[in-house]
Amino acid sequence: MKDIEQYNHFFFVGVAGTGMSAIAQFLRGRGKKVSGSDREFARAGKLLIQQQLEAQGIACHRQDASGITPDVDVLVISTAIEESNPELKKAREMGIDVVKRSELLAAISQSTKTIAVGGTSGKSTTSAMIFHIMEQAGMQPSIISGAGLVSLQQKGLPGNAWNGNSGWLVIEADESDGSIVGYRPQVSVVLNIDRDHKEYEELMDLFSQFRQHTSGQFVTNQGHPIARQLSQNAKNDFASTEGTEAGFAGKDFRQDGFNISFNCQGVHFELPLIGRHNMENALAATAVCATVGIDVATSARALKSYLGIYRRTQLVGQVAGCCVIDDFAHNPAEVVCAIKACQQIGKRVWAWFQPHGFGPLRFMHTELETEVAKVLRPADTFILSDVYYAGGTVQKTVTSQEVAQNMQNACPGKKIIYVEDRNQLIDMFRNGITPGDVILTMGARDNSLSAFARQIFEESVKPHA
Repeated sequence: MKDIEQYNHFFFVGVAGTGMSAIAQFLRGRGKKVSGSDREFARAGKLLIQQQLEAQGIACHRQDASGITPDVDVLVISTAIEESNPELKKAREMGIDVVKRSELLAAISQSTKTIAVGGTSGKSTTSAMIFHIMEQAGMQPSIISGAGLVSLQQKGLPGNAWNGNSGWLVIEADESDGSIVGYRPQVSVVLNIDRDHKEYEELMDLFSQFRQHTSGQFVTNQGHPIARQLSQNAKNDFASTEGTEAGFAGKDFRQDGFNISFNCQGVHFELPLIGRHNMENALAATAVCATVGIDVATSARALKSYLGIYRRTQLVGQVAGCCVIDDFAHNPAEVVCAIKACQQIGKRVWAWFQPHGFGPLRFMHTELETEVAKVLRPADTFILSDVYYAGGTVQKTVTSQEVAQNMQNACPGKKIIYVEDRNQLIDMFRNGITPGDVILTMGARDNSLSAFARQIFEESVKPHA
């Protein structure tokens, strides 16, 4: 696309989405005119995200093409927008430039000093940790994130974007649509490489190009068998497992309730989070921040006050020895990590997963069927509900019911069930949980998931108080 400075008015189709709203806010903070539409805006009453965007001067419209006016310079779309979309059709008829969200983010990253966080899982958390460390160190960074930072949400913002004054920008580099090769960052990190959306051979090609396009330090996970193949210098790398040559290796991991601790280079870290995977994310953030001159001790002090991000092993509520944890996990590796984290704080885990689309389920069902059952303890229960269907043309050849049945057939000793209507879970949990249980809700795309997790806490857990 053209240089972003050649455009004045950006219109985002689906502006309520996390990825779209983040860039919209960032550009608005840079003085650009920004507007957008979303099908969710057709509901009676204004959604919170709409109120938050409008408060920043971003005009919000229904997705009916009424907002596509002659002064719009460029229409921003995601890969989910089909050619039949009325706003895309009108923009093409009017000769308005059309760019994909990933292309716009790549153009933004080329206009400033960028730290790009890549990997199949953990991008949002690690990006947020890097931003928090840099901010606490007085570096005034910017961020465009795939999730809301709690520290920014406490300011009344969506939390997925912030404009700093340093010239440094932290972003997530997405490999799922291949856009990762479009970035030209000064610093990059690869957290992990797992089969999600694409096969390993294609993924390695993408991440190899990502490395080639990084002008400065390239940090990798020495503890991940595939990611470490991209290492340029082990002294710059990180690992949550001992026995590697990583310069930022984690040792003595402990989880005490909703807090984790570990040591790195002789410095003690404490974070108000759960799960060994968050030690790995913290090590990655520490390694990256070292490349911009922040020492390990400073990173440790900063992360002690890290508040987390929206729907990443987020505590919804706790009462009578039971708690509800909400997580964005949407591929097998993430589901496994979330379950393992909850197993550290609960004697029994009820893990509910709503697949985020028929296409993704068709791609990942084999790993889901084999990997998830392995981590379940005898007392744990894994629950699958129907796929979240956001519309559009899609092949519905693999269903949640089939996957659940395949899992149960392969692991007859494990508790794996299919619950068609997720609302049936309210009574199931209310009648089934006992003190010490953890209810874990997982899924992506569906904006109602956090509210559903809250409903479970209010109607299933609170009655036990």
